[in-house]
Amino acid sequence: MPAGLLALAIGGFGIGLTEFVIAGLLPEVADDFAVSEAAAGWLISGYALSVAVGAILLTAAVTRLPRKHVLLGLMVLFVVGNLLSAVASTYEVMLAGRVVAALCHGAFFGIGSVVAASMVPPAKRAGAIALMFGGLTIANVLGVPMGTFLGQQLGWRSTFWAITVIGVVALAAIAVLVPATADDDEPGDLRREVRAFRSGQVWLSLLMTVLGFGGMFGAFTYIAYTLTEVSGFASGAVPWLLVLFGAGLFVGNLLGGRAANVSVPRTLFVVLAALTVVMTFFALTAGSQVATVASLLLMGAFGFATVPGLQMRIMTYAGEAPTLASGANIAAFNVGNAMGAWLGGLTISAGLGYTSPIWVGAGLALGALLVLAVAEQTARPRRAREQAA
Repeated sequence: MPAGLLALAIGGFGIGLTEFVIAGLLPEVADDFAVSEAAAGWLISGYALSVAVGAILLTAAVTRLPRKHVLLGLMVLFVVGNLLSAVASTYEVMLAGRVVAALCHGAFFGIGSVVAASMVPPAKRAGAIALMFGGLTIANVLGVPMGTFLGQQLGWRSTFWAITVIGVVALAAIAVLVPATADDDEPGDLRREVRAFRSGQVWLSLLMTVLGFGGMFGAFTYIAYTLTEVSGFASGAVPWLLVLFGAGLFVGNLLGGRAANVSVPRTLFVVLAALTVVMTFFALTAGSQVATVASLLLMGAFGFATVPGLQMRIMTYAGEAPTLASGANIAAFNVGNAMGAWLGGLTISAGLGYTSPIWVGAGLALGALLVLAVAEQTARPRRAREQAA
């Protein structure tokens, strides 16, 4: 494994920790700034919106710059944002810090995917992308529980000081371990990057990402209610069950990357079909604690097993201009998160119960599978021409 992939994974770990740890510390933050729960919630939703904006606009703005230099600049932005959060004297400063840190998120994973793929032979590129995203999954498994515990014991600011330090470590690791890519010798061309969006396959890939990831997170957003109100778990068991879900994310990401190295289309077909089946089973058997534990692990595994393949697919169809398309796909992940959560909330508000978001998730995953089928059918003529050449 190239050492540069480890540096990118450290950056991914810090970014994942920044995104998710705030949920466990929200009551402490709200009390400290004397704001309502709804206002404090903007520290999460504002972050997600900023990720989507930064993934496209910031990536477009830095297209002409060397990718390694851009990654270093993004980590500086990350450090500054979390430092602002750690020292914030007002809610507004805290929110500004969250927005600043979020702007680097999408661009880092979008550009990082291209850089990670450039470090290895073509047959191992999906696996390299999976290793970079491995930092994000480890943040869910270990980082979030540890960060929440630290914040509860020493104050929520201590968690953001720790994240700031992780950002500095990632910055140094990228500077030392990530090589300059061959493309860094030539300035990028924004017009060429934008032309990649003329491809219908790029748009179909984005739609797949929105539906597939929206399916998993639509179900996951309200999972605490499902676990306590339907499955009958005590509230104290929820954090440990979420660690189990995070373990599924970690394993699924790595196995999905290995499988996508062999065949991206076949991997996505199998994983999206399995995700649809697992969530359907979960919705039907959520009253059983044993079935719920198995479903939670498998939902995380199959849900995140889609990530390397989805990222690799859009980079492939973007051709020689993958950077902006890769960033747009990171934005699509976050759009899917927001859409899935919104639809799941609508079903709960309509009185359909706490398993209804899981049914929504299964429907969205099935939609992604159908889009994949259409996309692969329309891609056959292109692949036939390439093989003939």
